[in-house]
Amino acid sequence: MSTRLKPIPVLRSDEDAEDFVANADLSEYDLSGFKPMHFELEPKSASLNMRLPAALLDAVKARAKARGIPYTRYVRMLLEADVAHRRHS
Repeated sequence: MSTRLKPIPVLRSDEDAEDFVANADLSEYDLSGFKPMHFELEPKSASLNMRLPAALLDAVKARAKARGIPYTRYVRMLLEADVAHRRHS
């Protein structure tokens, strides 16, 4: 007996996605292409303005693009990771 998994259907709206998740048996679908997602729930109430060498900013933007996220979110993630690491050191 073959247990071939179904591909995830194309979901064209939030409503389609909500309906799919609410009604589908997700164990029947191939979820291997999914990757973890970091949700940012805390409101951003402060801003940071800094000057960087152009080459550094270009490198940061390239790393963020490779991860598929905006470069400002990537910088925020680096800051959060460093602060969390130093708390535990």
